[in-house]
Amino acid sequence: MNERNSAALPVTVAWLGYGGLLPFVALMPASLTDHHHAALWSDALYAYGAIILSFIGALHWGLAMSFSELSERQRSGHFAWSVVPALIAWPAVLFSPPLAAPLLVMGFIAHYLQDLLLARRATLPGWYLPLRLRLTSVAVVCLVAGFFAGGA
Repeated sequence: MNERNSAALPVTVAWLGYGGLLPFVALMPASLTDHHHAALWSDALYAYGAIILSFIGALHWGLAMSFSELSERQRSGHFAWSVVPALIAWPAVLFSPPLAAPLLVMGFIAHYLQDLLLARRATLPGWYLPLRLRLTSVAVVCLVAGFFAGGA
């Protein structure tokens, strides 16, 4: 893996990245504890998951534009991939939890695998992959827990 540097995670990135987990972390226990509104909390959890999945897909568009070390074929592949998370997220919003949850989880995992592929091709900051793994892991755990909470 090529790394641009091994500098510490920038404070702003940490605040924004981990702050973006707050809705996952808040909605998941709400779906577990509020049995009267579990479906509402689960729907909100999956909607937020879809928004975030679409957002992280756009990362590859920006990275593909900025990395000169990518071949044109690789760049085109990352541009193409960048729209796939939104195409996964959109039907997840329309589906019931038994379909939405696995679709979103697969989307988050697939995107992390694409991050690993990109890291082999381009120079990323040393903090990028560890952060993406932590954020992806928390999102996936919350989505799976929300699924089993009764939103299914």
